[in-house]
Amino acid sequence: MNVRTSRKEALDYHSEGRPGKIEVVSTKPTNTQYDLSLAYSPGVAEPCREIAEDKSKVYDYTARGNLVAVVTDGSAVLGLGNIGPEAAKPVMEGKGVLFKRFADIDVFDIELSTQDVDEIVAAVKAIAPTVSGINLEDISAPRCFEIERRLREELDIPVFHDDQHGTALIAGAAVLNAADVAGKQLADMKMVVSGAGAAAIACTEFIIGLGLKRDNVVLCDSKGVLHSGRVDLNETKLPYAIETGARHLADAMVGCDLFLGLSVGNTVTPEMLLSMADNPIVLAMANPDPEIPYELAKKTRTDVIIGTGRSDYPNQVNNVLGFPYVFRGALDARASTINDEMLYAAARALADLAREPVPDQVAQAYGMEELEYGPEYIIPKPVDLRVIRRVAVAVAKAAMETGVARIQLDLDQYVRQLGERVGAERELMREIVSRARHAKKRIVFPEGESDRVVIAAGALVQERIATPILIGRKAVIERVAKLHGVHLGYTEIVEPEHWHKSGSYAEDLALLRSHRGVELAEAQERMLDPRWLGPMMVRNGDADGMVCGVTRDARKTMSSMLKVIPLRDGVRRASSMNLIFTRDRLLGLTDTAVNVNPTEEDLAEIAILAAEEFQRLGIDPCVAMVSFSSFGGTRHPHSDKVRRAVKIANEEAPHFLIDGEMRVDCALDPLVQERYPSCRLGGKPANILVFPTLEAANIGFNMLHMLTDIYTVGPIYLGLAKPAHMLQPHSVGVSDLVRLTAIAATEAGRLSEPSRAGG
Repeated sequence: MNVRTSRKEALDYHSEGRPGKIEVVSTKPTNTQYDLSLAYSPGVAEPCREIAEDKSKVYDYTARGNLVAVVTDGSAVLGLGNIGPEAAKPVMEGKGVLFKRFADIDVFDIELSTQDVDEIVAAVKAIAPTVSGINLEDISAPRCFEIERRLREELDIPVFHDDQHGTALIAGAAVLNAADVAGKQLADMKMVVSGAGAAAIACTEFIIGLGLKRDNVVLCDSKGVLHSGRVDLNETKLPYAIETGARHLADAMVGCDLFLGLSVGNTVTPEMLLSMADNPIVLAMANPDPEIPYELAKKTRTDVIIGTGRSDYPNQVNNVLGFPYVFRGALDARASTINDEMLYAAARALADLAREPVPDQVAQAYGMEELEYGPEYIIPKPVDLRVIRRVAVAVAKAAMETGVARIQLDLDQYVRQLGERVGAERELMREIVSRARHAKKRIVFPEGESDRVVIAAGALVQERIATPILIGRKAVIERVAKLHGVHLGYTEIVEPEHWHKSGSYAEDLALLRSHRGVELAEAQERMLDPRWLGPMMVRNGDADGMVCGVTRDARKTMSSMLKVIPLRDGVRRASSMNLIFTRDRLLGLTDTAVNVNPTEEDLAEIAILAAEEFQRLGIDPCVAMVSFSSFGGTRHPHSDKVRRAVKIANEEAPHFLIDGEMRVDCALDPLVQERYPSCRLGGKPANILVFPTLEAANIGFNMLHMLTDIYTVGPIYLGLAKPAHMLQPHSVGVSDLVRLTAIAATEAGRLSEPSRAGG
């Protein structure tokens, strides 16, 4: 989708907290003087001596093997032009984020204060011993060609200009499959290219390498066709000048099979498209506006196979499908270069993957029931977790076969290692968002006038996660939206004073709470309070779920929510769980919000509910019920309660792995578990920790939150018949709201069990 963001949101994102998007993090302990003596003097001298004797050992003793330099001179940044190295830095940091996010590759971004070719080459050569690869980025043509050529010749590490080769290999994969779908042979096709810059020329050469005949190619720049009569062509364009009577793009496109657009938006008219051959292939990659809009192209010709650079249309030509995985394979094979064979292997791997059955969650990420190879799906989606295992492996294999790999990989083992690098748990939130889009649910926000809620509503609409229902005064909500530049789209606004169901809700509430002496007049007054109206909307099916707790203390809001929304059948009491995402693991912490001093029966139920939630999220639960002692080491009523709770949980849900009582170190460290022969976790670190009291859970959660590099989702409320979740207002950001709403929408899509009224 084409996500709109306000200027303020974008600036806040980059400036709040620690400015920027990246940081350098130590991977070894540095807590004691002994640690520091190993990290630096005198211990650091030992790896220095080893590397001095054998330079290849730098990969054993330093981070070089997983480190790439993203280098720019700021001369061609996005669509902003020559804005300079300082202004380019946010983009280079962003590229580093993508490397880490999709392929677990670390990045140093290098912005050079020169646009002289010799100086850039010299600077990159000088820093080359620091890294295992060079990603050139946003350097203007034609200098980028010479810089890349010289660096590839003079360095023994991979050098990759993503603007050229990243775009080319994705476009190449798309062309392979589009030709197959169209029933055409690449060697017989005629191609017209709009654009003659770095990306256009790289794509042209790449597709010629796949089998298209050079004589069947016509390039056009802003002045028209590159023909032999032109005297204004530079050394980069001159080789593509041909003998032809065509002078304009419209002339060249008559009868052509394939159009590649790497220029500017709206350069192709319906008449030009109609002049193309049967089953034309159009890759209109100008961003944000393609050379011809997707809707116009499909309206003009039903037989067109079209791809763009945008994510809100089918067949997105997206470089993130390429560069992270090309470098992953090259680094892991310790390649001395990225050669053509490696790039073609990457393109063919992508093309082959698109022809395979698509996992449901990938289709659901784009709001579809299914994706199937054909005109609307010729290249994989960036969210497909299979891409890293196919492309990186293909690249590494090609590196080994062409003799540029310094190490030989066991490819079967390598596939498993790649799965662990970017595994299902690390991708959980993306999976949840995918399910939420597929569910298409309506989530109510009682605090609809809050700035954060309004901004979150705009994000939810843009990402199609859910339909937000904001409770509040329409004029206030619209004023807040305008202030922040938020487009609310299909967001619904409910004003309590004018809600047409307030009367029936009041009658329902009076009946529900009659045992507490609530009469109709009091119930009618409560319907003017969003804290009561929101839960009643969920109870009566006018909303599928609720998210609150943005502006009010949880204890003041929780009461109405738990009194109105029923429990699931068989559940004794509601509880809560926070999801903790660390650098390398997912943890569920319970009960962080509801039960102050749960009984052993309550603890057993909390453990089972948390395990069920993990199971529904697609994660195999491993539950540790924690205490201050492990397996009877210290007998005390508190630890005895936990031990009895474990027994109850195992009797009620023997299919789940639930053990305790144990200390947190035992729960999370398999080496500590070895000290306790009775531990049933089997050397697996627990992914759910059940704390004995709210006090312990809150202390543990807040300590983690304050002292470690994590992000959290929740609290998620467990045991309710319908999804209703409440955040902690002191630490709520827009991202927290969006993530928890995705959880609520996902739950709403699957919860259909009968329920009973709460008390």
